[in-house]
Parts: sequence; structure tokens; C-alpha cells
Amino acid sequence: MIDVERTFVVAKPIDVVVGYLKDFANAEQWDPGTKSCTQETPGPVQVGTTWHNVSEIKGHETELAYRLEELSPNHIKFVGENKGATSIDEMTFAAAGSGTSITYHSHVEFHGVAKLAGPFLQGEFKELGVTTERQITEAINAL
Repeated sequence: MIDVERTFVVAKPIDVVVGYLKDFANAEQWDPGTKSCTQETPGPVQVGTTWHNVSEIKGHETELAYRLEELSPNHIKFVGENKGATSIDEMTFAAAGSGTSITYHSHVEFHGVAKLAGPFLQGEFKELGVTTERQITEAINAL
């Protein structure tokens, strides 16, 4: 099991931040592990929308089916699944002056044989957390 949490501030208001981050296809711009992320459900992004995500960790490519599980003005929850893992990405938002404080929590639960890799990947995911914070901040501040 992997757990990484980061809290940081961006220079845009909550509505802009949530509007951008609720579309998981934007992960191509802010998630250093994401190679591609394509919306599969037609129409506007809403609870139940799904994406096909291709990520690379330590040179290993993996595909996950993500869905938007929860969406409110101050909270987003995505759940990604494949046979080897379940990934839960949650973001909460609070006003911070004229900007927004983001708390990003990533939780990955490995299944079957993949459980053996969990302890070895914790450090890699912590490093990705630092890069993700930087890339989210840059992407949102550029909006």
C-alpha cells in the first residue's frame, strides 16, 4: 500500500482550480507519471465520467480505468483500477487569500503478486509527489 499526501497553494480561485482538475485528461499536463489520459465517457465531466490512463512508473507502463467518484466545490475523488492495483486520488480545496490551498492524497492498494512491489515503490511515489505538486502548481498558475 502506498500513501502520499501534499498540501500546497496555487494562485487561482477554487472554482478555476476545481474546473481544471475535475477533468482527469488534464493529468497529462500535471501528473509526471501520466503518458496519456483519454476521456471515454461522452459529454461533460461529471460524477461517473471515465478515462483510460496510461502511466509509467520506474520504466514500467501500466493502464488504469479511472472514474470520477465524487465531485463537490471543495472535493474531487478519482478511482483508478486494473487487475494489479486500485488507485484513489483525492483532492480537497480551501480558500487561501486570493488563491487556493490544495491537499492532494494519493493512495494505491496493490493486488495479488503486485503487493510485493508496494514497499519498494513507496519512495518512488514520494518523489513523484514532489514533482506532481510542482507541475500542478505550474499548470494551474498558467491558466
